[in-house]
Amino acid sequence: MRVAVLTISDSVSRGEREDLSGPAVVAFCRGLQWEIVTTLRVSDDLEGIRKQLCELADSRRLDLVLTTGGTGIGPRDNAPEATQAIADRVIPGIAEEMRRKGLEKTPTAVLSRAIAVSRGKTLIVNLPGSPKGATESLEAVAHLLPHAVHVLHGARHD
Repeated sequence: MRVAVLTISDSVSRGEREDLSGPAVVAFCRGLQWEIVTTLRVSDDLEGIRKQLCELADSRRLDLVLTTGGTGIGPRDNAPEATQAIADRVIPGIAEEMRRKGLEKTPTAVLSRAIAVSRGKTLIVNLPGSPKGATESLEAVAHLLPHAVHVLHGARHD
């Protein structure tokens, strides 16, 4: 699978804090033999996130966009709203499974507002901003994502 990882963080995008979650997601994907096409950083600005997601999905170079950060309940957590705004379809079961599995280790996992959507033939999945939360959430659904991408590309459910 061809993957982009987009870190959504004001402090990371300004260079004030090191990006730890983006590299953790990249390492997890490489462990699955997924191809990392690009890694990017963007501030928590709603319009900036929307623009970046559209560019990534509409490039037709990617099967999957994984965002990390901006999924909480804070005033600058805009990833779900930006993702939904550019979506063709919401795929609720992916985010539901991440929260369900997250609850096994972290009681606050239910506060995540992460969503998963499709735009064209690209799957977009929001992940939490902490390296642990991002990789555990991805681990919870990684086995589903190749099949979801195949179906988005026109394959039948078997």
